[in-house]
Amino acid sequence: MTAPTREARLLELFATLADTMVDDYDVVDLLQTLVDACQELLDASDAGILLADPAGDLELVASTSEATELVEVIQLGAEAGPCIECFVTGTAVSVPDIAAGSGKWPVFRQAALENGFAAIEAIPMRLRDTTIGTLNLLRSDTGSPPAEDLSAARAFADVATIGILHERSLREQESLSSQLQTALNSRVMIEQAKGVVSFTAGVSIPDAFTLMRTFARDHGLRLSEVAERIVRRDIRLEPPEA
Repeated sequence: MTAPTREARLLELFATLADTMVDDYDVVDLLQTLVDACQELLDASDAGILLADPAGDLELVASTSEATELVEVIQLGAEAGPCIECFVTGTAVSVPDIAAGSGKWPVFRQAALENGFAAIEAIPMRLRDTTIGTLNLLRSDTGSPPAEDLSAARAFADVATIGILHERSLREQESLSSQLQTALNSRVMIEQAKGVVSFTAGVSIPDAFTLMRTFARDHGLRLSEVAERIVRRDIRLEPPEA
């Protein structure tokens, strides 16, 4: 691939990643695009991405081959390997010669070699103190990718991380907004019910609220549910006998 074409594709990928800041997108599709681009544009035979679920457990979400998928899954099963260490420490892990390594990660090393991989670079997907996964570049030859390729991979990982965290933040805000709106709607219903009880039971507004809370507790109901039923006239509360 000629340099101008490679540069154009790199810019195109960055634009795709940047679009996650403003557009709706599919996380899995985005990350698959990312690993495919790493295989195409960088000095990597294959690539894969491990992403943490809400509980903090890593899962394989994108890979460029069945061999990559197998090696990543074996790491996850063994809970050991360069990608696992990268995620736990939040720092890049480089293994330029898998066969020449020490006895560390024996299960990973055997799986990688059996599937034709001789080297791996694990790059954290991290924003400040938050690590959400790893971008992993596997090579069929020993050695490390060129410095400019590693810089590009780190930039890919950083932009993808920002996009994913941005999307999560939006979902959390939408959830919070929905919860807040539900609370506001419930409060409006409760105020209406207090007025109804005050009128029908001939008590003050504070006493009406006390009656509603007591009824809810005695019957194991939510206050908002009691309020709704009062407004619908399904429940009629009376003041306690003197």
